Amino acid sequence: MTDTPARLLSLLSLLQTPREWPGSELADRLGVSPRTIRRDIDRLRELGYPVEASKGAIGGYRLVAGTAMPPLLLDDEEAVAIAVGLRAGAGHAIEGVDEASVRALAKLEQVLPSRLRHRVSTLQTATIPVTRGDGATIDPRTLTVMAGAVTGGERLRFGYRSGDGTETKRQVEPYRLVSTGWRWYLVAYDLGREDWRTFRVDRISEPFATGARFSPRELPTGDAAQFLRRSMSRRQPRTEVEVSFAAPVESVRARLPGYLGVPEPTGPDSCLLRITTTDSLEWLALRLALMDCEFTVRQPAELTDCLRELGARLLRAATATADGATGPLTDETTDGRDH
Repeated sequence: MTDTPARLLSLLSLLQTPREWPGSELADRLGVSPRTIRRDIDRLRELGYPVEASKGAIGGYRLVAGTAMPPLLLDDEEAVAIAVGLRAGAGHAIEGVDEASVRALAKLEQVLPSRLRHRVSTLQTATIPVTRGDGATIDPRTLTVMAGAVTGGERLRFGYRSGDGTETKRQVEPYRLVSTGWRWYLVAYDLGREDWRTFRVDRISEPFATGARFSPRELPTGDAAQFLRRSMSRRQPRTEVEVSFAAPVESVRARLPGYLGVPEPTGPDSCLLRITTTDSLEWLALRLALMDCEFTVRQPAELTDCLRELGARLLRAATATADGATGPLTDETTDGRDH
């Protein structure tokens, strides 16, 4: 192989497999001399690839972790596997998958050959994921279009359906995509409203990057996640909640989610939680029911009503099962079919 760039790419592809390659074997694979292999290894090192050499009769070369991420070479199967995984995670807003994964997906799909993009789409069409149940699924192509516009500083056009079902057309300067774990949101400057807005991505349709460039504006809060939190809190009613727990404050802190606040000790075996929340009282009642201790709701009375209704519902379910009604589903079937 006399073409140096092509030979370097072939050499790099071999080194990216998790094994150590003797210089003689690399030379045989590429049809060059061991001396040429040594020169090519030096070239890869100059490009930032940390290639380690070991001495001895069975010594050789292997690629090790460095201080920076150099470009990777992927074969067809590896590229398809990564794209499918990123699509699945981005499309259903799985907790822990944030804007970085969407940017990676946008970069990967940009360079995928058409035959591999077709394989990725076919695999996704043929599979149905089990989601968390709120129905806020997203076409990953919607995310990649928006991520590309954010990164490239391009204006976006799209259709938007508000919470009351109103359909509008928007043109925006996209700032950031934000994942809450349950949903994706776009923070952008709305040119029609001449103000900053947040958009639920699952309500966006037919996003189109116009190609028109813009200079990024300064976000009022300086942080997209903080701006989203403020925007959501303004839309939702706030409720004053006060709950006392018959347990040491350390125990309650360990079981109470941090976003609900920090209880204050009122004695060696008691504590008090005072918060202002935008969470629904039904959800808060369910979360309190999971606490492994006795507690009393001091306010609001509506939260006590939610707890009473929840307790009655659970009691009815337990009584129905005890009387011989159909119990919960199991992994077994009675029709002999495989899962």
